Amino acid sequence: MELLAIENRIITIQERKIILDSDIAELYGVETKRINEAVKNNPDKFPDGYIVYLTDEDLTVLRSKFSTAKFSKTRVAPKGFSEKGLYMLATILKSPVATQATISIIETFAKVRELSRTISQLPEQSTKEAQKSMMQKSGELISDILSDDFQTVGTETTIEFNLSVLKVKHTVKKKPKE
Repeated sequence: MELLAIENRIITIQERKIILDSDIAELYGVETKRINEAVKNNPDKFPDGYIVYLTDEDLTVLRSKFSTAKFSKTRVAPKGFSEKGLYMLATILKSPVATQATISIIETFAKVRELSRTISQLPEQSTKEAQKSMMQKSGELISDILSDDFQTVGTETTIEFNLSVLKVKHTVKKKPKE
């Protein structure tokens, strides 16, 4: 499963990163009602923080952000699953597709979290060499998120001086996995 397809489904609602129930259902190859049945039948497995219940205001924001008919037919506000909620859902939905999708989702969440942490640490680096190393790591993480079907065969970092602006460019060279 391509990480980019999953990464594009991670949204921020109520200041939390989540994936909507309908997107999880699509990734798992089941109907959304199966996801909601799993929650309804196992309420003890989804404590606070595992599911984000979207408000009408959240739904209005989603409708304005996404110009698709996806939310126009929705009578009930969708649920959003945090990373913890996805882990729990994986223990309930045990099909091979659900298991593989869960592994891909977990890997994507982890890479997005690591990328965020790496980027936030970049200004704290005192030496140009440390900054270059952090830029390389960030570039590789972005590359992994965007394309899971390739392997890294080399990297190249250039530093450009443009009078008062320092530019750092990092290129990751990839080829299809064999």
